[in-house]
Amino acid sequence: MPSLAQILVEAFADGVDRLDAQLLLLHALGTSPTQVATRRAWLLAHGDDPVPASVLPAFRQSIQRRAAGEPLAYITGRKEFFGLDLQVDARVLIPRPDTETLVAWALEVLAKAAEQHGAGDIAALDLGTGSGAIALALKHKLPHLQVDATDASTEALDAARANAAALDLEIAFSHGSWLDPVTHRYHCIVSNPPYVCAHDPHLAALAYEPVRALVSGMDGLDDIRHIVKHASSRLYPGAWLLLEHGYDQADAVHALFTCAGYQNVESRRDLAGHLRCTGGQLPLDDETPRNPTSRQDFGMVK
Repeated sequence: MPSLAQILVEAFADGVDRLDAQLLLLHALGTSPTQVATRRAWLLAHGDDPVPASVLPAFRQSIQRRAAGEPLAYITGRKEFFGLDLQVDARVLIPRPDTETLVAWALEVLAKAAEQHGAGDIAALDLGTGSGAIALALKHKLPHLQVDATDASTEALDAARANAAALDLEIAFSHGSWLDPVTHRYHCIVSNPPYVCAHDPHLAALAYEPVRALVSGMDGLDDIRHIVKHASSRLYPGAWLLLEHGYDQADAVHALFTCAGYQNVESRRDLAGHLRCTGGQLPLDDETPRNPTSRQDFGMVK
């Protein structure tokens, strides 16, 4: 049998980079996601060990898939996001580190709302939840937060519910397009909607991911326009709408927020320094209640 080091060299020769090959080998060996960091060191120290016969076929198949361009997360079925281990597959978009910028901003907004209204009375909505990454990250960090999430894909909702169950986090999921299933208000609405242009050349590199979660019209802004236009009816006065968008769309999205009447509109940078998220605050309106005595006052009970 070849050694661990030898099959890693073979994987590199097949066009798979060193880190991906190591992660795929650890996955084939049955390593849990929480053990990967320490087991990588073990792998280097045991390079001369023979590969178990039961592991070799699965590893070589995964290398073939990766060499063909399939994302690592779909091969292993796992992706870490904001400290959470998520199950992912071709039903959902793979969570990106850039989206953690959106989560961090939402946590800031919700923490301030909790100071004003009490932690137990704060609610957030994740539109187009996909794997549930954003909703679950918010709930994990703020256990008393009421989190709702919608998606137009029943397959995506099945994946999100599985993640919520695995993480033992309570999220109220609803099937429907954007705000359609929602009948009450929130202190923060967040979304990572599709924002890729229909003819963007980068789509070729994303062929394994669901196109419905990527493309949004000729300029990539159709879904963002819809959300910005309609979200105000589902926000409390003074609440925030926060959206992720393309690295070159900040000015256009900022203008959409401004035209829709949002205040304090700003954009935040991702890990690469790109303006990746834009948000705005709904103006205060003293005639509209800022905090309900019960979420049932606004209709949907789950």
